[in-house]
Order: sequence, then structure tokens, then C-alpha cells
Amino acid sequence: MSGNTEVIVIGGGYAGVMAANRLTQRGDVTVTLVNPRPEFVDRIRLHQLAGGTGPAVVDYRKVLAPGVRLVVDTATRIDAAARRVTLAGGDTLGYDYLVYAVGSGSADPGVPGAAEFAHPIASLEEAERVRPLLDAASTVTIVGGGPTGIETAAELAGQGRAVTLVCGGELGPYLHPKGRRSVARCLEKLGVTVLDGPTVTAVTRDAVQLSDGRALLSGVTIWTAGFGVPDLAARSGLTTDALGRLLTDETLTSVDDERIVAAGDSAAPSGLPVRMSCQAAVQVGPQAARTVLARIAGEEPAPVDVGFAGMCISLGRRHGIFQFSTKDDTAKSSFIGGRFGALVKEVICRSIVWQLGYEARHPGKRQWWAKDEKRRELVRNQAPAVTNQAA
Repeated sequence: MSGNTEVIVIGGGYAGVMAANRLTQRGDVTVTLVNPRPEFVDRIRLHQLAGGTGPAVVDYRKVLAPGVRLVVDTATRIDAAARRVTLAGGDTLGYDYLVYAVGSGSADPGVPGAAEFAHPIASLEEAERVRPLLDAASTVTIVGGGPTGIETAAELAGQGRAVTLVCGGELGPYLHPKGRRSVARCLEKLGVTVLDGPTVTAVTRDAVQLSDGRALLSGVTIWTAGFGVPDLAARSGLTTDALGRLLTDETLTSVDDERIVAAGDSAAPSGLPVRMSCQAAVQVGPQAARTVLARIAGEEPAPVDVGFAGMCISLGRRHGIFQFSTKDDTAKSSFIGGRFGALVKEVICRSIVWQLGYEARHPGKRQWWAKDEKRRELVRNQAPAVTNQAA
């Protein structure tokens, strides 16, 4: 391809920023990042923002390459045929290639009263809304026993609040039993009441109804169970999986259009998406850009590689856990806990922002992803038939 190439990246989270930065390694590529906020949201710190123990935003100048044009707006439709993106503000942007990195957010709880009376914290605005409510609450119920629920429960209990964590299943289902026991002991010391059996059947303004018949008084109810993705792809007529993630092949290319490439939580490569996480996003983001750059150069894109190291969870400001895993994201028996676990968690959180900034300053100088040979086997044996339908 000759001349200048216009690339739009929709979504300025971990994957979108990594993709945008990597794309600047070619001087003949113009990169536009469309994001609804003027600041980068460090989502792995939103529980701290909600609890009032720390910020969760970073100036884009620290993480975004100077050559990337930032458009603060929301994409409302992608016209793949015309290669144009319509924005909520009324403008339209044309592109030669598009990186779809809209991320994830709160899922519809599907429980009576939850939408009205429970508060999600999966976005900056949601965390900001719940913060003043927590300041005035004496009792807090958190629904969801995954990392966000655990971190939020520990953060709030560490400040002296009475917290009940309703897991709706087992505590920390990802964790190895040894790691789970460590987390349970820490939550107990913080005074968190953990309910790992009953599910929530209804939420009211001041209570949570459980499947075992109990009703818990709750000054504030926080909902952390499950994630959903924006429906931009589906509304734009693009093929998605059941959750709404853009369906792609193993090069992260949309099965509908080779000019559209997906990254992060909103991507479903081969119909076998990896775990929604910052850890995956910073690996997949630069590889989405690599696919675009390969097509610009007339080369064959490489298949995606994602390798996990584990899961880190903060347990208040003084404790934490790093649960080691295999590259295919299976928890091992080994973990780092206690104060050292908290230190590891904080180092990882800070390193993510550093990583984004490094890619902004030195695009393409480092490979941020790991290989997982088991994915190749999984794709061969279990993936549904996924082929690019573009001409």
C-alpha cells in the first residue's frame, strides 16, 4: 500500500493504547484514538477509587505516543462498507483500517432490583458515583466473589466498614485451593463476612435477598458479578459471539472484513476468547497493531499469542496475593501472599502504566506477549469454524 494510511482505534483502554502506540512505528500511518474520556482509566485501580484510597486515572500524555490524535467522543456506528465511524457528537471519521478495542464493562445483573439499587464499579463513572454513597454507609454488601469483589471487599473492610461478600458460588473460583484458603484467612482477619453458597435473588434499596431465604440489611450494595461488552459491533452488523465480542480469526481480523481488527476484552479470536483482563489486553493490543501493519506492508499476519503468568489480587493496602498459573491460565498450587503479595501487586499495577509509556516512546522495540502452545492445539481441536469472509 502506498501513500498515507489512516487507522482508527476505538477504545482507549489497555489494549487500545498499546495498539495505537505500536502503530506509530510507521511514519506513513496516521493514528486516531477515539475514547469517551480525556484521561486514561487505570481500571485495575477502580476499587481504590471507589473506596477513596487512591486515584484511577492517568494523563494520556504519560501513556500515549505524541503522534496519536486523541478524539474525545463515543463511536456509535461502524460502516464497514464505507469505512467510516459515526460519533455521538455528530462527526464521522474515515479509515483504511480500524482497531476495535472497546473493552468491557458491567453486565446486566438480571436480578430483580439490581439495576435500580445495586452499584457496579466497572467504569470510572460508576466508581465515582458509588464513592460518596460509601462515605455515608455503615454496612456494605458486595455481590461477586471474583477478583473485583474480593479487592473491593478488602479495601472497604480495611477502612473499618462492615462488609459482607456474597460470592454466589465459591470464593475466588480462579484460585488454587491453597491460594483460596489464604485469601479467605485474610478476609476473615479484615472482618469480611464471606457467604460462598447462596446467590442473590433480589435487591432493594436497603437489603439483599438471598436464595436461602435470608435478607441482608445493606446500606450500599455493590455488584461486581460478571462483565459485558458494548454492543457497537452487533449494532454495526458485524459478527459477534454470544456475549457480543467481535468474532475474529487467529490474526484478530474480523470474520466479516479484513480491514477491521479486534483487541482486548471485546475480541473473540476463533470463538475462543482469552480471559478478560489487563494481562491479556496488553499482550493482544500490540498484536492487533502488528496485524494491521502486516497488511499495510503486504505481508501475511501472524496468529495471536497470549500467555498468562497468574492473577494478582490486592487485599487492602497491606496484603495481597499473586496466584501463579500455567501459560494457558490454569492456577498452580504456588502463590505469593501477605505483605510481599501486596508489594508484588503494586509493582505490577505500576509496571502496566510504565509499559504503556514505554511502547509510546519506543513502539515495536519489545515483545510484550508470551506463547502458549496449548492454544494452538485448542484452536485445532475445539474452535468452531472461523474464516474471514472478506473479499
